[in-house]
Amino acid sequence: MATKTKVVQVDDLTGDPAETTVRFALDKIEYEIDLSNENATELREALSRYVDAARKVAGGGRRAATIGKTSYSGFDPAAVRAWAAGQGIEVSARGRIKADVVERFRAAGN
Repeated sequence: MATKTKVVQVDDLTGDPAETTVRFALDKIEYEIDLSNENATELREALSRYVDAARKVAGGGRRAATIGKTSYSGFDPAAVRAWAAGQGIEVSARGRIKADVVERFRAAGN
């Protein structure tokens, strides 16, 4: 026996059938809402005054200071962390790795 699944988009405001999903961001938080074409138009019209006056941001909202810049120069942070763990050296799982740990990693021939 075959099974057929039907996905129905529902307007998040009214519960009526929705035709579109609108994505937007505010204060570095991205949102997504399913809306009928009428409610989507209403939302776009409500925001148009602000959109018209705003500047577009490149890179999907990432901070410009981090684009094209990396604090990891010439080494793989994951490799340094794995090496340090094998040497019994404590290194945080995220963030900056201390320079002396990187120097020791390089001195070990890595």
